[in-house]
Amino acid sequence: MVILGIESSCDETAAAVVEDGRRVLSSVIASQVEEHKIYGGVVPEIASRRHSEAIVGVVEEALRKSGKSLSQLDAVAVTYAPGLIGALLVGVNFAKGLSLSSGLPLAPVHHLRGHIAANYLTSPELEPPFLCLVASGGHSHIIQVKSYTQLSVLGRTRDDAAGEAFDKAARAMGIPYPGGVELDRIAESGREDAYRLPHPKVEEAPLDFSFSGLKTAVLNLLHNAKQRGEEVSIPDLCASYRKAVVRCLTENFLKAAEETGENKLVIAGGVSANRLLRRELQALCEKTGRTLWMPELSLCGDNAAMIASQGYYEFLAGNTADMSLNACAQMSIE
Repeated sequence: MVILGIESSCDETAAAVVEDGRRVLSSVIASQVEEHKIYGGVVPEIASRRHSEAIVGVVEEALRKSGKSLSQLDAVAVTYAPGLIGALLVGVNFAKGLSLSSGLPLAPVHHLRGHIAANYLTSPELEPPFLCLVASGGHSHIIQVKSYTQLSVLGRTRDDAAGEAFDKAARAMGIPYPGGVELDRIAESGREDAYRLPHPKVEEAPLDFSFSGLKTAVLNLLHNAKQRGEEVSIPDLCASYRKAVVRCLTENFLKAAEETGENKLVIAGGVSANRLLRRELQALCEKTGRTLWMPELSLCGDNAAMIASQGYYEFLAGNTADMSLNACAQMSIE
């Protein structure tokens, strides 16, 4: 079964063709990073306009590279939630038009489910059930994946997401957008124990995350150093901050694994590309006898191949939509 996937939830216009949910035939991404870099972050209005300009060409290129025509497809999958509403609407309306004109079934895909499915493309042998840590710019969740379409949230962030916490701290340090990626690179040359940072916990919900306190601690550290005329080592602060965020993620993830008895652990989302997170979890899994599954780096960020993969399983489960499908800025993965 061949699925065309379409993704436009933030600032990447993407299309991909995937066979049987596991084999990528083509994947095309038109990134807007350089344009949004001017503003230090994604400008929603600009993002949706650029999606409108790029989507036709991106889909045509994905079909051409796959060697498939519309008549050879079995369905169209599209990200419909969550994300920037204007950006989502571009992809959803294009997919609806394509479905209506071609007669192809339409499979709506939750963006976070797509991130999890990126692992099916990297590791075709991976099958549910498993436990997944989804960490990205807008989300931080611990999810129990019972089947391809049955998922349960065990823990979530109460404020900032991990990726958002990285980006905001990076901006405060003067690191250009996208800050989280650059902070990770700079941290490789710093000392993790150079600065003491808090370890926030949510007492009434031990599997939940809270990163706003960490972000505030960095802002205060930088402000106080400036007031006193002291120099801050950016590599050391990056390393210390990265260590603090990763410690929060790994501790809660392993705690969830112990509580559920699950030995198959999976990570997904943009933050799953973080060097320290990958190293720490790999070491912890080896120490505790668990298996860790990680998406290849090219599939950690937003892409349409992951949407096509999850769309395949949504389609098999009978989760299709008609022309009343609408985009939704916020929606639970459940």
